[in-house]
Amino acid sequence: MSKPEEDELQIACQQILLPDASVFSVQWVDLSLPAGSRVCAKLLLEQYFKSIRRYTLGLVRPAVSIDGVHFRVMSTRFALLSFEPARYEADGELEAVHLYINGGFLVQAGECGRGMFSLLAQTRPDGLRVTVELSDYCPLLLGSNTPSKLRKLFYGLTQSYFHKVVTVKYLFHLHRFLTGAKQRARVKKVQVRQGTDI
Repeated sequence: MSKPEEDELQIACQQILLPDASVFSVQWVDLSLPAGSRVCAKLLLEQYFKSIRRYTLGLVRPAVSIDGVHFRVMSTRFALLSFEPARYEADGELEAVHLYINGGFLVQAGECGRGMFSLLAQTRPDGLRVTVELSDYCPLLLGSNTPSKLRKLFYGLTQSYFHKVVTVKYLFHLHRFLTGAKQRARVKKVQVRQGTDI
C-alpha cells in the first residue's frame, strides 16, 4: 500500500445513514496558515455557492432572499433545497454559518423541519480546519425512515455522490484560494459517528 506524499492534500470524509435513516455527512481540510489566521463564515458560504454553480455548470443556482436560501434549478423558482436565513456564529476560535433545511423537492414530505448544513472554520495551533457538515437530512430519494436497499444504493450513487464530489472540490479550491498552494488531493475516510456507510 503506497503512502501519501508529504505534499498531498488530505481531505477527510464520512457519509453515513443514522439509525433513523437520516443522513450525516462531514468533510474537512486542514489549512497551513500563519498563527492566529481567521476566515470569516461569510467568505466560506460565498465560495461554496460559487462551487455549486461551477460544478453543476449553472444548472443549480443558490439564491439568497429575505425568507432564506434556495438552491434553484437555473433561473426558475423551482427549489431543490430551501433553507432558513443563514445563522452566523463567532465564538473565540470558531467561525461558522448554519443553514437549517425547511423544504425543497429533494426533502421527504413531512421532514421539511429537519436537517442542517454547516460550514465551520476552527482555528488550530498549526493553522485552520474548514469543515462542511450535513446532519439530520431526510432525502426524498430514501423515501422513508425504513428505506429499501435499492433506494439506499440509488441515493448513494446519485445525490450522495454528487454532494461528496462538490464538497471535496470546494475544499480543494478553498485551500488553493487561501494558501496559494497547488497540491494533489486525496480523500481520506474517517469515522466521526456510528452508522451505515452510504
